[in-house]
Amino acid sequence: MFESLKSKMKGLFSKAPKGLDESKIYKEEEPKPEEAPAATPQETPSQPAQAVEPAPQPEPVKEEPKLSRKEMLKLRKQEKAEKKSEPSAAPVSDSGKKIKEDPLDEILDELEIILLEADVAYPVVEEIKAGVRQNLVGKKYDRSYSLDQVVEMAVKDAIRNVLKINEFDFDQWMEGRERPTVIMFVGINGTGKTTAIAKIANRLQKQEKTVVMAACDTFRAGAIEQLTIHAEKLGCKIVKQAQDADPAAVAYDAIEHARSKRKDVVLIDTAGRMQTNNNLIEEMKKIVRVSKPDLKVFVGDSLAGNDAIEQAKVFDAAVGIDAVILTKIDTDAKGGAALSIAHTIGKPIAFVCNGQEYDDIVKFNTEWMIDRMFSE
Repeated sequence: MFESLKSKMKGLFSKAPKGLDESKIYKEEEPKPEEAPAATPQETPSQPAQAVEPAPQPEPVKEEPKLSRKEMLKLRKQEKAEKKSEPSAAPVSDSGKKIKEDPLDEILDELEIILLEADVAYPVVEEIKAGVRQNLVGKKYDRSYSLDQVVEMAVKDAIRNVLKINEFDFDQWMEGRERPTVIMFVGINGTGKTTAIAKIANRLQKQEKTVVMAACDTFRAGAIEQLTIHAEKLGCKIVKQAQDADPAAVAYDAIEHARSKRKDVVLIDTAGRMQTNNNLIEEMKKIVRVSKPDLKVFVGDSLAGNDAIEQAKVFDAAVGIDAVILTKIDTDAKGGAALSIAHTIGKPIAFVCNGQEYDDIVKFNTEWMIDRMFSE
């Protein structure tokens, strides 16, 4: 997974210090005039009092008898996630050295090539470079750290800034919604869209929600049959008609059935002919007008690289995309798709699919993605 990006990143970090002259990289700190103390004698005693205030806060966590085992595990998991998600800032010290811009440009140029080879879109590459430059140029760093360590931390911070704004908690979004909640899925044939719908249905059923599938890809008889097989395996209702039936009519029937039977969620499958097909785009628009979906999800193939971005742009312009599911993430050796698509179309990634089984779908998480990209 991501072997190309990992090996080249690792090579970059291990090579960086060898080819550079330390005396050219750093500027010696210029002496500073002595400054008068900022705090008055009256202010000094008040500071320890503020530091003591948070001390009683951990006590409720220790009161284990008041929490169930499940609640304790959930709390510890949240604390661990929050701690892990804190940005790792490069070590700064008043006695450090200042990095010059010229030698850093050489490293960033090499980094740009690596990211482009990993199918990261050019605008995203530029943002990462800008983030790294902002974190490094003119800053002072502890002498105990090498340049490659500082650069690696800065790269992770820049990637984190790109991905963090594009997270979407699907489970939280589902809480308290009126039924039936209508979710429409769009995407090109072959991306794993129908299987992704089945995975979402399985996830919802495990949360004790009732699901109705709508087979609105009436362009292909095979698509109707495929969704029917998934519905039978999962034990959920499917609403379908014959091939070439009106897709919007199928969506309408599925929603009316869900209303009458008080079902929780309707999952609408749609046709996936080439996104440039005008008939397909008009068909998508009609389904949206009739079904008024609460969420429109684009399902993209992580192996498609920049093609997935172009596909998402067309669907977003036609019907408006709310979230993204990336499939085949387990076979994406480069890892650029997840980084590119979230930034380029400005839509959050809800899930990534990492296999063919119904449980092979995980919530997208920034730290998870960074760990995968930089793990040994």
